[in-house]
Amino acid sequence: MEGRAAKIPGLYAGGEAQVNSWCADFVQSGVRYHRVMGGKANYIDEHCQLINHGEENEMQMFAYKIQRCRQALSIVGGIFTCGFLYLLFYWKPEWNVWANCTPCSLEEADIVLLRTTDDFKSYTRKVVRWAYLSPGSDREKPLFQDQGSVLYKVTMYPELKVRYIEAQKLRYAWDRMEHMFVRLGGLDDNLSCKDIHWKYGKGLCEEEENVRRLIVGPNSIEIQISPIWKLLFKEILNPFYVFQVFSVCLWFSESYNEYAIAIIIMTVISVSLSVYDVRQQSVKLHKLVAEHNNMNVKVSRMGKGWEEIPSSQMVPGDIFQITGNKQILSCDAILLSGSCIVNESMLTGESIPVTKSALPQESASGPWKTSSPEDYKRHVLYCGTQVIQIKAASGTAVQAVVLRTGFTTAKGELVRSILYPKPTDFKLYRDATRFLMCLIAVALIGMIYSVTIWTISKAYAGDIVKKALDVITIAVPPALPAAMTVGIIYAQGRLKKRGVFCISPQRINVCGQMNLVCFDKTGTLTEDGLDLWALSEAKDHGFAPLLEFQTDAFLLWGPSYAAMATCHSLITIDGTIQGDPLDIKMFEATGWVLDENTEKFQSTQRDPLSLLVKPGPSIRAPVDGILVLQQFPFSSSLQRMSVVTHVLDSDELILYMKGAPEKVASLCQPETVPLSFSSHLAVYTQQGFRVIALAYRSLGSSEDISLRKISRESAEMNLTFLGFLILENRLKVETEPVLQELRNARIRSVMVTGDNLQTAVTVAKNSGMVPRSSKVILVEAAPATASTQAYVSWSLVEEPRQNYGAIESHVIMEPITDYHFAMTGKSYEVLLQHFYHLVPKLLLNGTIFARMAPGQKASLVEEFQKLEYVVGMCGDGANDCGALKMAHAGISLSEQEASVASPFTSNIPNIECVPLLIREGRAALVTSFCVFKYMALYSTIQYIGVLLLYWELNSFGNYQFLFEDLAITTVIGVTMNLNHAYPKLVPWRPPGQLMSPPLLLSVVFNIFLSLALQTFGFVMVQNQDWYSRTNLLSGCPVWNVSNTSSFLNNNGFQSYENTTVWLLSIISCISVAFIFSKGKPFRKPFYTNYIFMLALLVQLGVCIFFIFADIAGLYYAMDMVCTPVMWRGYIVIMLLVNFLISFFVEEVIVENRTLWLWLKRCFGVKSRSHYCVLQRTLDGEPGWPPLAKTEFARPASLLEKDNMVFQNAAFEHSQEEQPPNWQGAGTGNAH
Repeated sequence: MEGRAAKIPGLYAGGEAQVNSWCADFVQSGVRYHRVMGGKANYIDEHCQLINHGEENEMQMFAYKIQRCRQALSIVGGIFTCGFLYLLFYWKPEWNVWANCTPCSLEEADIVLLRTTDDFKSYTRKVVRWAYLSPGSDREKPLFQDQGSVLYKVTMYPELKVRYIEAQKLRYAWDRMEHMFVRLGGLDDNLSCKDIHWKYGKGLCEEEENVRRLIVGPNSIEIQISPIWKLLFKEILNPFYVFQVFSVCLWFSESYNEYAIAIIIMTVISVSLSVYDVRQQSVKLHKLVAEHNNMNVKVSRMGKGWEEIPSSQMVPGDIFQITGNKQILSCDAILLSGSCIVNESMLTGESIPVTKSALPQESASGPWKTSSPEDYKRHVLYCGTQVIQIKAASGTAVQAVVLRTGFTTAKGELVRSILYPKPTDFKLYRDATRFLMCLIAVALIGMIYSVTIWTISKAYAGDIVKKALDVITIAVPPALPAAMTVGIIYAQGRLKKRGVFCISPQRINVCGQMNLVCFDKTGTLTEDGLDLWALSEAKDHGFAPLLEFQTDAFLLWGPSYAAMATCHSLITIDGTIQGDPLDIKMFEATGWVLDENTEKFQSTQRDPLSLLVKPGPSIRAPVDGILVLQQFPFSSSLQRMSVVTHVLDSDELILYMKGAPEKVASLCQPETVPLSFSSHLAVYTQQGFRVIALAYRSLGSSEDISLRKISRESAEMNLTFLGFLILENRLKVETEPVLQELRNARIRSVMVTGDNLQTAVTVAKNSGMVPRSSKVILVEAAPATASTQAYVSWSLVEEPRQNYGAIESHVIMEPITDYHFAMTGKSYEVLLQHFYHLVPKLLLNGTIFARMAPGQKASLVEEFQKLEYVVGMCGDGANDCGALKMAHAGISLSEQEASVASPFTSNIPNIECVPLLIREGRAALVTSFCVFKYMALYSTIQYIGVLLLYWELNSFGNYQFLFEDLAITTVIGVTMNLNHAYPKLVPWRPPGQLMSPPLLLSVVFNIFLSLALQTFGFVMVQNQDWYSRTNLLSGCPVWNVSNTSSFLNNNGFQSYENTTVWLLSIISCISVAFIFSKGKPFRKPFYTNYIFMLALLVQLGVCIFFIFADIAGLYYAMDMVCTPVMWRGYIVIMLLVNFLISFFVEEVIVENRTLWLWLKRCFGVKSRSHYCVLQRTLDGEPGWPPLAKTEFARPASLLEKDNMVFQNAAFEHSQEEQPPNWQGAGTGNAH
């Protein structure tokens, strides 16, 4: 222990500050990076470690050891503070650890402190636990034969125990060899294909299965429904409610019973609603995963054969059977034998069947993910997805090995993202906290003043304490957080009525600051459905006349016809053809039918997923049918799919392929590709058509070739080019007007699509995202090769004057000021890796990002956020999960279950929901500011009045407090939020922080105005001729003296100062509510808020009635005294002057945007946002944007960026694996 401690200089003396400094340095340098079992951990130091590096739940871990003497002192402190110290420890777990523990090495820790690496730096305390694998046993024999496995490394011998922690539903165990905590829950990533088949092909023995379950935990996604008493206890311990309890106790001690009871009632209602909402969410989430935890599966036990067990007992390495019949998978698994078709809509949001094939038994020694000849995700089955169909090979059962279990699975990660959402860092709430601190400081000043005044007057000590504490409850309004939340709740309700649902209400305010929106193209900007438009066949080194399907032209039999009939991944479910819309359209155009009953065709070449296609009843063809023997499924990395077929009663094997034109052409014999390939392709892509290419190849006789031995690479070569299949994907009618509305509001629109670059440029221009007058600059970057360095080049893209011909690139010598950058995902990745210094510059005007993989979409959103854009992302839910979660406001247009990962889900099937959300966000944000300003002014007005009356050893009466707090402030706080959003977006955003000069001026000016008003009234009433401290009837009119004298009370509150100051304060609260209730340009005019206006009129009428009533009983109840009519007129005049001055300053100065812009220009104040600073820099940079220029990467400047790592490992498949409709120039990765 001493040796380990000695390696950490000053560890025990330096404390947390020293450790934080080390960690910051080590994070920057990236010391000793490890990747283990799919999770990442950056081992920083013996005291601290970075876990989940590069992921959304990245955290720093600090090691501590409990000290008994410190614990004893904490217990004493808790007793002396009547438990308040423990309450602080509950709110601040880091204080608990620092008070009771001392820093130590991770190997010795019994307590760890986890700190998030985001701006919030929130802490969590976790206890290090032990799992005993074989209680009472003590042996040297390893439980795991593979001594390189993680499970072996985390097991301590001979004790047979594992040291671990659990955080956010994940388990991290201590690796005794690497001296670090590693994440558990899955098979090792370094296993090869051969290892997986050889080590796990026969199943696990019972002993190893039990040990694995003890280490990694059960295969269950448990969502505990907390009992109501526990939820109530947690809610009540919130600092806000603790302050409420303190305030209520104080009020009861002062006999302020009515308001205390009212606050209790309101608090009970608020707590009940909150607890109900939390419990309902828990119940919904519990139902979502309940089926997962209540399934039975057949697993293989070494030496015992197959046995049925609950799915919760499965562990990584188990072999289990897949039965099909709409089976829901309860874990992530690798398919070992057979084939199956699954529905992954739970993850992707799109109900398109996906074909899964068995992991090949390769002899390569590399990791199975890299050694697999195809995209490895084609062999992975994901938890929560549904198996639609299975086909076994050679009469054996379809088998899979468990890859991940529990919360480490795809569905588990989805549930975790809901349980632990990404916090929204918004300046409004940080500024509100700072302002509350200022109010607390003001309250402390008032406490000192109160203690001084009441001590000089020789009041009782108990009364002095009550009066001093009273100031805190007045200066710091307990209802402030609740009042600010009401506006968001109203906005959420309005969005729900319009079909937009929100699972993260706090992000509604963030939407009000949104200034950049990324749009997916297919299904978002364009229609979901595709229309088969034409076939352009290659002929005689050129292209034959176009065959348009809309004209009912007859499609002649030939290779193109056969390719359209066979090259797809369609299946029949309950007699209905299902699959990708593109495949369905293509197949229906042939008039052929599917027949999956291929058992009657005896062929050694038949694949488990073989199917037969044959002519329909009305189709005449020279063949009886074509048997599809094998599929090479679509892969986003390969950008193509192919099938191996043979015509019935024929021995010839023919391969048909369809995919991205550029990719297909590169695999064809050059002499079969027309010379006008590029220009002919551009004709259609420039018009927004989606284009895929067709090709074929004869593989020879089935007797001479074994499909099981032929590789995809060798089969997909030397093809004959057939031509283009052209599909039409129209813009949605709402797209262009919505983009125009956003452009008018100066909100940037960016297209992030998997489609072809030329198609993306055309759609951007047709939709108005890129104005016709703007120039498009193509940015092309290529990675380094063995002979060349990485480079980036810029060229100007111009549409030709006619619609025929390739997109041309040429140079314009005069400077370009209105331009947009366009690039592909490959170029973007190269820029990140080799030219990162150019990325911010390019993003400033980057508008078109094509061929973007889902992981690149999420990375792009993150890079925009680094420039301090407030980024929205709108997608149809298919493969956009990463970007939707990364954005400040992700809007999913999908109604599938995957939409729960997005903060907003829209039932509006187009992008009209985007301006709607921005309008509601702006309205909610302005409402939050209005309520904040009002609550701050209300508490300050009351605070000033109380301190003035303390000078005379007086205060407001209980009913005066009750009327001001309940009848005025509470009603205003609830109704002020009811303004609807203004229907038009203006070209500027509401302020995003409280510390902006206009808002500060408004609050500070009105505070001083209120101080002047009440002080003036307080002093003036004392200088009146009729004023008397002792005779409270001296100012009463003669005709009212007899009535009033019988209603004077003896509680000590009645005085001329009290009556004057109270009337001034309550009507001031009404006037500032009116003045602060903003209307245009972000909310509808205040007079459209009928309930609010009615409330103000009623309140004002009651207050005027108080002034002129002359009702003795009313004076008695409200602790008022009768004053001369003239003085009442003076009060009204003072209030009117106060209102006019406040209204003038608010409207003419505070809300005068022209004035503030002029002042900014005069003082040279400019935006400090990163993108604004960079834009000003580029405006003065000669030679930007560069044209006809190529820049090479310098070896010294190669950047090791890690931001291409997916944000969520379990969603990698949903970000990269794309259905077959993403094939072609107009298709590709179409999302």
